[in-house]
Amino acid sequence: MTTRSYTAIVEKEGTGYVSLCPELDVSSQGDTVESATANLKEAVELFLECADPAEVERRLHTQVYVTRFEAAHG
Repeated sequence: MTTRSYTAIVEKEGTGYVSLCPELDVSSQGDTVESATANLKEAVELFLECADPAEVERRLHTQVYVTRFEAAHG
């Protein structure tokens, strides 16, 4: 079994949290940051287990950059 690291972006939404793996465009949610991350890990593992290898290859983004910027408003 091969192990690979993926990115988890977690954002507060309402009373819970939404998590996203941008490398595979897989998302999940949870009541806490920790549960949203754990649920995302499970969703990614299920996707990798069940998806056709061509689908994984098509969706896989190997270079993901997370950055912050400031924007003027108002």
